[in-house]
Amino acid sequence: MQPPAGSQVSRVPAQRTPPEHSAPPAPLPVPQRPPRRLRTVLTVVAGVLALLCVGGGITGYVLYERAATPDRSAPDVVVDNYLREFLVNENDTRASLLVCQDADLGAVAALRDELRQRESKFNVVVRVGWGALTRVETPKGESVTTTLTISGSANGQQRSSRREDWTFEVVDIRDGWRVCGARKAV
Repeated sequence: MQPPAGSQVSRVPAQRTPPEHSAPPAPLPVPQRPPRRLRTVLTVVAGVLALLCVGGGITGYVLYERAATPDRSAPDVVVDNYLREFLVNENDTRASLLVCQDADLGAVAALRDELRQRESKFNVVVRVGWGALTRVETPKGESVTTTLTISGSANGQQRSSRREDWTFEVVDIRDGWRVCGARKAV
């Protein structure tokens, strides 16, 4: 069918570009990979394991710190712990965690030396115990008094026993109370 006369439509047949000059065909879409569920599951499991390991490490550190740090919460507690570590367990390392840097504890060291000498000289076992710990405030901190009971035994039989009154000077330092001095009451 012919276009009407005077129309703007061209009477020239539509021109098409030859096939050799045409645009290349559109590339085929890249096939989508199937979802990798295994990789996702492994990533989640690895993340959870990493969090558990970090959490376990932190928990272990906190528990170790609590177990390794001596209790210095109160004057009587620190004196009790000091007597136990220094005279009973004879653990100078643990006892040093409970004292001031410039502590005057020569009298307690002399007592321990005397107890060791008695054990070796008389072939006895010497045990030290203490009674109630009494706190009294002082201008520098507190003093704690107690009565030490020193007894010697051989073959399960008590050979000797004596009591000594002692006073310990205790000061509250930034991380808790510490023993700074000790003297035998006269």
